[in-house]
Amino acid sequence: MSGPISKEQLRQALAGEMERLLEAAVQAVNQAQPGHIIDDSEEPVRDAAGVFRQKLFEKALELRSQGEAFSPSGRVKRSEPGVEKQGRSGDSCHHR
Repeated sequence: MSGPISKEQLRQALAGEMERLLEAAVQAVNQAQPGHIIDDSEEPVRDAAGVFRQKLFEKALELRSQGEAFSPSGRVKRSEPGVEKQGRSGDSCHHR
């Protein structure tokens, strides 16, 4: 069994991505025309949040697989076959 990742590990790994998301949201809202803030900013903020969501998931998987590869238990972890199996699946969520 692999060890869990921590919220703090993920927070540190995503610090730069979080800053980019916040900057994109602020820029979109600030550039929106008065009276049209939601109409003008909703799509750019949604798109930036989608990119962040993808990066978050990728980083979480990366941290988890690093924990499996370097487990202190001394047992050999078999994360690669599972990753390959997931990669071949036609049910990939990143194509939404």
